[in-house]
Amino acid sequence: MRVTEETKLATRSRILETTLGLLKSQGFETTTTRDIASEAGIAAGTLFNYFPTKEAIVMQLVADALDSAEAAFEKRRQDGASLEEDLFLHISTGLRQLRPLRSFFGSVLETGFSPARSANPNDLSEELRTAHIGTVGSILVRHGRESPTGIELQMYWLLYHGLLSFWVADGSPKQEDTFAMLDQSMRMFVNWLDTNGKTQRHNTPF
Repeated sequence: MRVTEETKLATRSRILETTLGLLKSQGFETTTTRDIASEAGIAAGTLFNYFPTKEAIVMQLVADALDSAEAAFEKRRQDGASLEEDLFLHISTGLRQLRPLRSFFGSVLETGFSPARSANPNDLSEELRTAHIGTVGSILVRHGRESPTGIELQMYWLLYHGLLSFWVADGSPKQEDTFAMLDQSMRMFVNWLDTNGKTQRHNTPF
């Protein structure tokens, strides 16, 4: 019997929902692909037709959350906001969308989002990183800045990864300490951009 596209989408959605529930209740290390397949009511072979590994399912959950965050950011941003405010809103919106994944997000930081990992253009985590950095670049241009340099992007990603790491372990109510750190970090980053830009212009030969 031919499987319809609608059935495929429903199965894929069920795999993602099942995985999220198991990861919340059992944790990342304990949950296996066999658990996911059993709970989703499909054969293990069927699961692998959709996702090759448990890590791939987790990255898709992250991707879906960040896609929703990007749409929410564009709706919530306001004309006249400062660069710091737009950067704060962009990251904070992402954190709120990622909140359901927070209990196991540390595993993502250790693998897919690590600044030390080797880039793989065919990897979903690299696509997410590229998309996120692309939005940051668009925010800078929107505020009259030049497209960020490689050093500036690296500095941003280190700050972002550090914020995510702090957020995962943040025990303050509603992770308020993370948002305070985010506010300070984005202010520091924009000040550094200003200083770095002036230094580059000063050192540019005429």
